[in-house]
Amino acid sequence: MDATRRWFLRGWRYVGAAAVSVEQLRPMLAAVAGGEQYWNLVKEQFPLRPGKIPMNAANLCPSPRSVAERVAELTRDLDGDVSFQNREKFSATLEESRRKVAGQLGVLAEEIALVRNTSEANNTVNNGISLKAGDEVVLWDQNHPTNNVAWQVRAARFGFTVKRVATPPAPREAGELLLAFESALTTRTRVLAITHVSNSTGVRLPARELCEAARRRGIWAHVDGAQTWGCLAVNLREMGCDTYSASAHKWFMGPKEAGILYVRQERIPELWPNIVAPGWGQKAETEAKGARKFETLGQRDDACLASVATAVDFHRMIGYDRVEQRVLELASALKDGLKKVKGAKLGTPLEPNLSGGVCVARFEGADMQKVYREIYVRHGIGGAASGGLRLCPHVYNTMEDIERAVRAVGEVVG
Repeated sequence: MDATRRWFLRGWRYVGAAAVSVEQLRPMLAAVAGGEQYWNLVKEQFPLRPGKIPMNAANLCPSPRSVAERVAELTRDLDGDVSFQNREKFSATLEESRRKVAGQLGVLAEEIALVRNTSEANNTVNNGISLKAGDEVVLWDQNHPTNNVAWQVRAARFGFTVKRVATPPAPREAGELLLAFESALTTRTRVLAITHVSNSTGVRLPARELCEAARRRGIWAHVDGAQTWGCLAVNLREMGCDTYSASAHKWFMGPKEAGILYVRQERIPELWPNIVAPGWGQKAETEAKGARKFETLGQRDDACLASVATAVDFHRMIGYDRVEQRVLELASALKDGLKKVKGAKLGTPLEPNLSGGVCVARFEGADMQKVYREIYVRHGIGGAASGGLRLCPHVYNTMEDIERAVRAVGEVVG
């Protein structure tokens, strides 16, 4: 190892327990060409407890220290001076976060609303589209409740029809998934609302093709991206959806209680807001705000919203494509290991193009709740029991973590 590299690694160990800015981190990572050493350095940026291995990105991710410290720093600043004068700067930090999110997703800043989470964004969509008796909404039966049950609640009020599409349990190609939805669309269909990657099976829908099929028919295409923002390199302009929702606390690894709602520019006037609070003006004034009209939510956590920009910086430093490649690499290794465990039946396709970072498996004769609890108690592996045993690795995990998780599952199921 050359002297420069040794210097960087010594420096990393020195600052590893403290927050490191993205600009400080960049040369440290550049000093390591790649491989597991690179990802070990990434992992060191997260304040993980010794012996604990988080693999629950579908529910909640840790934030890197740079994000957590930015939230803490700005919270201290607010608490030290809550005057309007001191808080003026947060108008600029909010817009910085908006611009950076828009850049990450390949859209205009005016098309991004910074809301509180995916649930709020989904409900803005399903409560904001004008629907009436006789209209039809087509859903995936694997949608999250806020993009599933919530539609049923609106249907009870407004009289439209909800149709749920079931897809093959073990799809072999994207065409099977596409056909299931195209067969369900009718002349009455006004909305197609899907989840990009299922949180219960890990199946990835061909979102671009589904959105294109919807738009050909004049159907509103909504995509719940809770399991893809911060996991896959998503370009919403290329995807072609009308609306997209996601949370910062999942794969994005950002601050808690922040989320995004993307609304395609042409659709913004058609979508009614859920909440009207200070900041709402006359129609012309409000429409000029673009998607900002969906974030008049009263007092917000300014420190949280400002730190969304820091999280984008962290992803951009690694590279959006590189994050996706790493997640798929880890997920593939995990699935390959789990399928060898006694009695294993994978609910998630092995093919990366049909899945993402969510990995779900069941084991014949095993109590999934017990497996989920025991791998944490005995081995520190933090997963979930959702559709089976759900493990979701991210960039703060290493191949060693994957191997430990597979051994832990094998021992518990054993």
